[in-house]
Formats: sequence, structure tokens, C-alpha cells
Amino acid sequence: MPIDIDGMHWLNAPQAWEMNQGRLFVRSDNKTDFWQETYYGFHRDDGHFLGKPRRSDFTAEVTFVGHYQELYDQAGLMIRHDARHWMKCGIEYTDGAKHFSVVVTNGNSDWSAFRLDHDFDAMSVRVTRNGDALFIQYRTDQMREWRMARLAWFDPMLEELAVGPAFCSPQREGFEAEFLHFSLTDPVSRDIH
Repeated sequence: MPIDIDGMHWLNAPQAWEMNQGRLFVRSDNKTDFWQETYYGFHRDDGHFLGKPRRSDFTAEVTFVGHYQELYDQAGLMIRHDARHWMKCGIEYTDGAKHFSVVVTNGNSDWSAFRLDHDFDAMSVRVTRNGDALFIQYRTDQMREWRMARLAWFDPMLEELAVGPAFCSPQREGFEAEFLHFSLTDPVSRDIH
């Protein structure tokens, strides 16, 4: 399914992006990131995010390809209320390899990541919001089944959210990614197993 950006809005639009045959091609600006305080002591809210408004529970999916080269190059999916309440997940390049990464920010940010040791081109992520929880899953173009990455608490009082593709390059400019698919629907299921 091609990406339809009608009704979607940029937060920190990159200087270089285009839609072509239903795909979103992007190139990051210099030293962009999303992070709040923890460990590093800085506040960054200048990453690139194309969000679609959503209230109530949902399932969001995005499929993307990135040209990861430098530390912390990243692409994936973001769910956002404001600068202090958001979640991003996807691929982040660290320690010379692609990792599946999740950052949840409820005032302050946390970060979990695990290395993906098999070769792949496209990554898909799926996040289902049910009440106070975000159920985060992933699969690559070399996998058939969705795998669980994390079940995270997210404030159920935050009803007005934006959901969509996000990408950053905290150490450089010029990280390139291609988003192939994005969907936002009612929740697919409450099942975890």
C-alpha cells in the first residue's frame, strides 16, 4: 500500500524530501535527534517526523529502508503528544551495526536496543496502542512473523497524538531513507502471544 500523506504534517521538515510513486524519500538535516535528558543531559527535539493525527487506540505500521553509515543514524515510527511525551522505534545504527531500537519518553527518555545479526533490506515496525500500553513489534523482509520488541507504558490520558514516519542523524547530515508503506488503523488485536 503506497503512502498517502494527505492530512499528515511535518515536525521539523527536512530540507530534502519527496514523494515518488507512493514512496517517501528523505534526507536528514545536520545533527537532528529526539531525546530528553536521561544520561546525556541534553534536550533535543529537532528530529524529522511526519505525523497523522489520531485519537483513541490504534495499530500503526511502517516499512522502510535506510542507508545507515554513521553512529545513531535512525529511521522508523514515532507516536507523539509533545516534546516530553513520545515513543520512537525502528533501526538505529550503533556499534557498527543495525539495532532494533525503542525510545519511550514520559518526561525523560529511556532507550532499549538489540542487535539484528541477519542481513535484510527493509524493516517493518508495528505499534498497537491499547489504553495505557504500546505493544511494539518488528519484522524484516527476511522474516515472516512479527516479533515482540517491547510492551511499554504510555500515559492513557494523552488522547491527542500524531503517528507516522520519523528519522534522525544526530552525528551528521545527509542520512537517506525511503519509507515504502504507512498505515494507521483500529487496533488489530490485544493478543501478545
